[in-house]
Amino acid sequence: MANNIVSTPYGFKGEPARLIPSVADTDLEKRGVSILLSALSAVHEYQRVMMESLERRVGARARLEAWTEVVFEDEMRGKTKSSNRRPDGAIVLHTGRKTWKALVEAKVNNASLEEEQLSEYLRRAREHGFDAVLTVSNDFAAMPDHHPVQVSGQLTRSVKLFHWSWTYLLTQAELLIESDGIEDEDQKYILREVVAYFDHERSGVKGFTQMNDEWKELVQKSHADVRLVKTSTEVVNTVASWHQEQRELCLKLWPLVRERVEVKLPRSHKRDPKKRLAEDCSALCKDKRLTTEVVVPNAAAPIEITADLTRRDIQCGMSLKAPEDIKSSKARVNWLIRQLPKPDKGVQDEAIYVRANRPGRSAEAVCTVAQLRLDPAAIDTESNASSVPTSFDIWMKSDDGRRFAGKQTFIQEVESLVPEFYESVGQHLRAWMPKAPRVKKSVESDEGGEGEITSESD
Repeated sequence: MANNIVSTPYGFKGEPARLIPSVADTDLEKRGVSILLSALSAVHEYQRVMMESLERRVGARARLEAWTEVVFEDEMRGKTKSSNRRPDGAIVLHTGRKTWKALVEAKVNNASLEEEQLSEYLRRAREHGFDAVLTVSNDFAAMPDHHPVQVSGQLTRSVKLFHWSWTYLLTQAELLIESDGIEDEDQKYILREVVAYFDHERSGVKGFTQMNDEWKELVQKSHADVRLVKTSTEVVNTVASWHQEQRELCLKLWPLVRERVEVKLPRSHKRDPKKRLAEDCSALCKDKRLTTEVVVPNAAAPIEITADLTRRDIQCGMSLKAPEDIKSSKARVNWLIRQLPKPDKGVQDEAIYVRANRPGRSAEAVCTVAQLRLDPAAIDTESNASSVPTSFDIWMKSDDGRRFAGKQTFIQEVESLVPEFYESVGQHLRAWMPKAPRVKKSVESDEGGEGEITSESD
């Protein structure tokens, strides 16, 4: 096969990034870098979003060039000290009169970024006039400028160091696709195929499997009611971890329901990940809770997931409006309970909770489904018996405090509870809808006037 290495005007040789690279099946890093950089070159909206995360504004006339297998020409000629290490890639972004260049280093599977290698690439980037070093791996980072590996501050004075996790790259791509943020259908198709490749287990890209390193300590502080600071590393990393777990939850549910499951986000959060991160950090510090809503197509309501760091428990549930055409509290409770199949095996009624919400300041009673099957009136108390429920919250929970505080076990609990709730409860629920109005006909009354009767028969 012919060698595709070419010279560039930037002092290095490399192979142009290909969407379908001709590399060995076992060389996952080369394949992944080539596909990623090719997608950045081909899909303008994806290029804009990802470059803006690296503090580069991309206009309509911007142009991105990308190469793999980068070798500096002066090192090849022996004019400078050579190294056996080659950067996996390079990108050059042209924005008007300005040119911005970055070296790229990628890892897949369990391979970790090393301080020594990054330090070497930062020095070489500075020597060859590059503006940044960009790393890509399965390692977690809250934001691209929060690098998972600590290097000497002297090396990043003139060359910036950025990091993309593969999960972050996929999340941004999927948000673009889901929000119809790509105008050109061919470019949308390309990005969908790129996402499909990296979602496959053989790509070397691993899903999100554990919370950030600060998770256990943050849970302990929250349980002890210690004040949290919204800009602290522990808070920012925790919220960013939670954002990635939200995407993982959707991926866990997709094959179960065979429909596209999405995180429910305000439009402003879809457009601005930094705003989403900042506002969710403020909410965590205020409430000591992590929350999200997941939308399953045609389900009765979004699935609401709450991780309470103070109580160290996880709740997963739905909220349904009570039927307005049913007058009594008991009948409204029966309307809800009859939707749930009686347990045979798996989740039992004792593990499913129901809260009846009523107008005003009525006390909110909580019962298990098992209690309500025996006595639907158990949801009423002396203080609220005069009012009927206007809505119901129905949920399951995990309250193992030890597992909640573990980086990996917390994720395991979330990813076990949510599918279990949907299978046992969520898929069976139906939202109440008012009946369609009947057609009314005018008829002549016995007195010669007109009266009204409905078309429905008694």
